Amino acid sequence: MLKELLGSISKERSLVYIAGRKRGYAREIARFFATSLSPVQNALDDLEAAGILFSRKVGVTQEYEFNPRYPALVELKALVNRAIELYPSSLKQQLLEVRARPRRKGKPL
Repeated sequence: MLKELLGSISKERSLVYIAGRKRGYAREIARFFATSLSPVQNALDDLEAAGILFSRKVGVTQEYEFNPRYPALVELKALVNRAIELYPSSLKQQLLEVRARPRRKGKPL
């Protein structure tokens, strides 16, 4: 939906994921959308260079969030949230569902 506006499907997926989960990293986004890692990494780098996202190191992982200093952040989030509403309900539910606690020790997979 936003691919034409943003220039790539990876940028759309990255923004949608981060809007739904508040933060994310490249491998996590690539796994969620079942896509390759390299385009997602490039999209995240481009969005960070544009000032839309910022990143920080968490261990060895580069984690991304929306940049609160981005001038059009409110409008961008509204646009991305509208795009999330148009996604299929199953994908939207998975996207907005965040596991809040770790798996019980010894619980089988």
